[in-house]
Amino acid sequence: MNSAYEKLLKCYEDVRKKVDFKPELALILGSGLGDYAESIQVETILNYSDIKEFPTSTVEGHKGRFVFGYVGETPIVIMQGRVHYYEGYSMEDVVLPTRLMKLMGAKVLFLTNASGSVNPELQPGDFMMLTDQIASFIPSPLRGENRGELGVRFPDMAEVYNRNLRNIIKQVAEDLDISVKDGIYVQLPGPQFESPAEIRMCRMLGADAVGMSTACEALAANHMNMKVCGISCITNLGAGMSGEPLTSEEVYEISKRTAPLFKKLLTETIVRIGKYYQ
Repeated sequence: MNSAYEKLLKCYEDVRKKVDFKPELALILGSGLGDYAESIQVETILNYSDIKEFPTSTVEGHKGRFVFGYVGETPIVIMQGRVHYYEGYSMEDVVLPTRLMKLMGAKVLFLTNASGSVNPELQPGDFMMLTDQIASFIPSPLRGENRGELGVRFPDMAEVYNRNLRNIIKQVAEDLDISVKDGIYVQLPGPQFESPAEIRMCRMLGADAVGMSTACEALAANHMNMKVCGISCITNLGAGMSGEPLTSEEVYEISKRTAPLFKKLLTETIVRIGKYYQ
């Protein structure tokens, strides 16, 4: 048996021994949004460290746990802290939580993150709905032996971010009078911020925002036939665009400042997605 697949099954069996809850939607919270998990109707919490062989987040501000509960009537599982490739984990470990949430029962994956703008029309504090992605700079999580139980060997990537879910996000944003722009996200390995030359490269490739997560998770979810959507909070301008050095403090500051509006958008979108797929 493939070692990554075997590890996934072990994690799933361990979770099922500890949690009796079937989510329909999985939500991964990006930097500065962790507190959202405590605002829902919480049913139970499971720390990553309590799951055998599960990768644990080492990033400051990421609590490292699954939160199970309801947003409206929609049963969800929330990753309160994701695992990043730059932390030293294999790409199979980075996407293991995504695959695990699919095995738990989630049909929809809602991705959030903090990202840097490579498009001057996107400014710090803006929200960007992901319409497509570039994952060419990171190892594919599908590399190696393919397990048919997870998905096909060569999955189509023509519509990674589901059109129906994007339409729901747009309608919610319009109803709540929240500005949400469309954009293409590129994932780079990190953990260093990008150089000005790399930002120019990303812009030439057609990207609007850059970060160190998300694309690999969307890829793995698409492989497992999950419906995927994503919203990014633009926290800074890319290197060379503002003349100022980049810091992680700046990222968290903007994330926290925009969190109340972001949470409002998240909640109503999740409620409507739940109704749409009932």
